[in-house]
Amino acid sequence: MNATAQPPLTLSCFSVADHYPPETYPGHRRTVAQLYEQLLEECLLAEELGYEIFFVAEHHFSEYGAVPNPAVWLAAAAARTRRIKLAPAVAILPFRNPIQVAEDYAMVDQLSGGRLVMGVGSGYLAHEFQGFGVDPQAKRLLFDEGLELLCRLWSGAPVRHAGTYHGLDQVTLNVRPAGGRRPPVYIAVLREEAAYHVGRRGWNLMTVPYATVDRFEDIGRLVAAYRRGVQESGASGDVLVALHTHVAETDAQARREAEAAFNLYVETRKYARRQTYDDIMRSGLSLMGGIATVADKLARLRAMGVDHVLALYNFGALAPELAAASLRRLACEVRPRVEGRAQAAS
Repeated sequence: MNATAQPPLTLSCFSVADHYPPETYPGHRRTVAQLYEQLLEECLLAEELGYEIFFVAEHHFSEYGAVPNPAVWLAAAAARTRRIKLAPAVAILPFRNPIQVAEDYAMVDQLSGGRLVMGVGSGYLAHEFQGFGVDPQAKRLLFDEGLELLCRLWSGAPVRHAGTYHGLDQVTLNVRPAGGRRPPVYIAVLREEAAYHVGRRGWNLMTVPYATVDRFEDIGRLVAAYRRGVQESGASGDVLVALHTHVAETDAQARREAEAAFNLYVETRKYARRQTYDDIMRSGLSLMGGIATVADKLARLRAMGVDHVLALYNFGALAPELAAASLRRLACEVRPRVEGRAQAAS
């Protein structure tokens, strides 16, 4: 075997957990409680199919995202599952006291037996900053200070800190992550220069190309910027790329099943950049298509140096049975093709 061969991509899945009313999503009758239960069932399915991590988004003050505190939902998922890792995508650090973030997610790690993966970010939606009364111009400093304190608090040592936004006087958590270790941390970024700096600091990288770059090929440049930073730091790190996903038998079937739901999702997203189904077919910034198409794109991502692919599989009130079928095809039909290619190449 080639000693420099990359391991196969690992697959994870992600739900924004949007909850729009019937007048926005015709026929969409789920209550919030029913949505949470559907997500739990999908998390169980992801575990059965061998997905590595189940991510859920944090959002506030609108129907775009019905999980304001992912730690609460992840605790419920921890009680239902046994193997799959659990993660926020992402915990928005500027919105919470870092002591509360550290305690909440330490509990998730304990309840899950050490299965927490920590996705963190600085936030991007204006109405959320307005709702919390947080100045968006301060988000970078708030994020940096919050992340530093999160990691120090998880270490178990007493924390004394006199910062710009937070002051701690010998604070020690009585509940810390399982086994005395720090859970893996992934930092979400939108820009190539930010990816470089995340690598320079030795953190893992998470990115959503739909909101970041113009073409599928551009993902490689962002990954390369991160790898350059990692190399300069002398550290090591993983790259997790999130892409909207719907896998069908053929490209035509994927369009029939997912186009309307995806376009509805795009119409109701809470940020300016919008790419319809036709747009992402042109840009390539998705894993929408038939089994062969998606396998080809996963192989290309692996060649770019991507370690983990995060399938954003649930959008626009897509019928649960279609979302589940897509997850099954990705795990049971697409993944074996990609792994077979990797083995043949090595």
